[in-house]
Amino acid sequence: MIPILYQDKTLAVCLKPPGVLSQDGPGSALPALLREQLGSEIFPVHRLDREAGGVMVCAKTSRAAGTLSVAMAQGGFRKEYLCIIRGCPEEKEGTWKDLLLHDKTRNKSFVVQRMRGGVKEARLDYQVLAEKDGLSLVRVLLHTGRTHQIRVQFASRGFPLLGDGKYGGGSGGLALWSAFLAFPHPASGKPMSFQSPPEGGVWTAFTAIPPSSKAPRELSPSEAAGFADNILK
Repeated sequence: MIPILYQDKTLAVCLKPPGVLSQDGPGSALPALLREQLGSEIFPVHRLDREAGGVMVCAKTSRAAGTLSVAMAQGGFRKEYLCIIRGCPEEKEGTWKDLLLHDKTRNKSFVVQRMRGGVKEARLDYQVLAEKDGLSLVRVLLHTGRTHQIRVQFASRGFPLLGDGKYGGGSGGLALWSAFLAFPHPASGKPMSFQSPPEGGVWTAFTAIPPSSKAPRELSPSEAAGFADNILK
C-alpha cells in the first residue's frame, strides 16, 4: 500500500518507497501501483531515483500532468532532499554548479569540463545539518533535475552518498530522501506544500531528524515558509 498524503480529482501526493520505480517500467513501478490502489489514471510528473524514497506528486489527468510539467519547467516546483554522505565538505553550506553527462548505456552520470552534445548544467544548494562518525546529514535544494544529480555532484567531490554503490558509497540502501515538495495546484493555482522526514534504517544515526510529531502531511503556508530552517528543529 502506497501512503497517500493528499488526493483530489486532479492529482495524488504520495510517499514513494525505496526500490520502486517512479516512472512506468518493468518490475515494481509507482504509477502502476497507484492505478491499482486508487482506481484512476496516473500520469508521472517528475522522477525520483529508484533507490530513493519520499514525497512525489502524480497527476490523475493528462491536462493536470501538462500543467504541472509546465510549472516545473518554469521553476514553480521546490524540491528539497535529505541525504547522508561520507565525509563532510569544508564549507558547511554553499552552491555547486557542474556540467553533467548521462551515459544511458551504463545508467550513470559524470561531471565533465565543457559543454557538448548531451551535457546539461546542474545546480544545487546544500547545507550540512549534522556530523557523526565520519558521516554528514545534508539538506539539498535542487535547482535542476538531472539524472542522479545529487549523487554525482557529491561523489565527484569525494563525498558519496551512504549506500550508493554506483558512485562509491558502499551498500546497505541509498541514504537519499525527498523530504519536501511544493508546487501550484494544476486547477486552482493554490500553493501546496508537503513534508516527509525519513525514519528508520540508516537515518537512525542522526537523532536530529524529527520524530512522529512531524509526520508526513500537507503543510500550512506558514509551515512551508519555515520548512527550510525548521525541518530538524
